[in-house]
Amino acid sequence: MTLQLVQVNFKAGDDSALGRFWAEALGWGLSSEGPGVTNLEPVGFDWPDPSAVCIDLVRVPDPETVKYRVHIELATTSDAHQSELVARLKELGATPADSGRGDAPWTVMADPEGNVFSVLEPRELYQDTGPIAAVVVACADPRAMVRFWGEAIDWAVHELTDDRALLRSAKCIGPYLEFRRTPADEVVWNRVHLDVMSDAVDDQAREVTRLEDLGAVRADVGQGDVSWVVLADPEGNEFCVLGRG
Repeated sequence: MTLQLVQVNFKAGDDSALGRFWAEALGWGLSSEGPGVTNLEPVGFDWPDPSAVCIDLVRVPDPETVKYRVHIELATTSDAHQSELVARLKELGATPADSGRGDAPWTVMADPEGNVFSVLEPRELYQDTGPIAAVVVACADPRAMVRFWGEAIDWAVHELTDDRALLRSAKCIGPYLEFRRTPADEVVWNRVHLDVMSDAVDDQAREVTRLEDLGAVRADVGQGDVSWVVLADPEGNEFCVLGRG
């Protein structure tokens, strides 16, 4: 098994502006590999490494405003830190978002393009993850998702119930990948998806075949002739298998 979860990909109307927001929010560095693409990673980060899941923002025309199957949750270290972070994010352009949970201890917000994320109350589980506590994927069956993703990437299962599954790098560093049971009527097209990468240049095709054997299927999102392969997991969540240049 050679696949790593390396980044979360956001479709953006203005990748540069949204990149500046998230760089300030996370305290990360910002770069670009070309027009319409903005990359975010921790300063001094030697990519890829499981100590962080990076963010890639890609400009697309008229990105839809929907409820998302993938979102990120930010970690805090104290109640004061949570309050300070929420206030700072508002100054950067984030807005409160209605999660329908009323008195929940976490704060749900939307970035300047409407991507929903959460600022969590301090939790012991997330004290060593870095600014991103978890990448959360809404699903119908967390156990089934773990059967696929647990084989797809080299991450260990830390919790598994009918309602939630938590995976983390086998090195026990970086954020968690969470599969959270979500009502079927909230399952919609993704504006945010996961990207995975193989260890060696010539591993990409072999890993794609292995993922298809596990239940993934090819997906056409209008990507054309590109170096990555777009797949969908058993619940239809699109993700990309990146190649190494």
